[in-house]
Amino acid sequence: MIKANGLAKFYKRKGGKKNEKVVAVEDVSFTAEDGAITGLLGPNGAGKSTTLRMLATLVVPDSGSAEVDGFSITNDAISVRRSIGYLPHNAGIYPRLTAEENIVYFAEVVGLDKKQAQQRAGELCEQLEMHDFFLRRTEGFSQGQKTKVALARALVHKPRTLILDEPTNGLDVMAMRGLRKIIRRLSEEGHCILFSSHVMQEVAALCDHIAIISDGKIAISDSLAGILSSTGQKDLEDAFVIAIGEQLELE
Repeated sequence: MIKANGLAKFYKRKGGKKNEKVVAVEDVSFTAEDGAITGLLGPNGAGKSTTLRMLATLVVPDSGSAEVDGFSITNDAISVRRSIGYLPHNAGIYPRLTAEENIVYFAEVVGLDKKQAQQRAGELCEQLEMHDFFLRRTEGFSQGQKTKVALARALVHKPRTLILDEPTNGLDVMAMRGLRKIIRRLSEEGHCILFSSHVMQEVAALCDHIAIISDGKIAISDSLAGILSSTGQKDLEDAFVIAIGEQLELE
């Protein structure tokens, strides 16, 4: 489970006036439950990636707090890192290694011995259906294949919570459908899954809970049905426009 409360992050503006700050995230509060898929939905530059990086303990918040599986992101970052699997946006994989070697390497980094690492890589090959390219060097992989390898790395230590930053970016329709199937299965197994996206259809099709972020703030956080009801709209795109305070133009 993830609980975020008033998270904020500011950066100094390069070349700007003294003490001038750029707001990356100003006030982010939401909850992501175990056994559920939570979508962080917002336009580019809204603060999605910064929020996920704070939750993954890669960026220290300037104010606010958050807990991941009961561990504070500021006071117990090591426990948070042990508890999460993190897939950053456009995560690179080592092109000269095979898919299996990429996964085994990261398994050893997180503490598995060689035999355990190879066994876990084999399990993930089955789970993510990577048989066709498991023993190939990743150089020249499709985006969908790269994403599966990166997701396997995030899952290698069997984390309770998954944080995925725009995992379907660049995927074709079939690869996207395949990844949705994987994410749903992980949720059914009890994992807490938080992922960011700016694609309405993806979030509407996949998420149990949606937090809409705009200009570094959570505009609304609820189930899809709850968001549609509170905004008085029939689809997520129109509800999104209402939630972030834009003028809705109806034909």
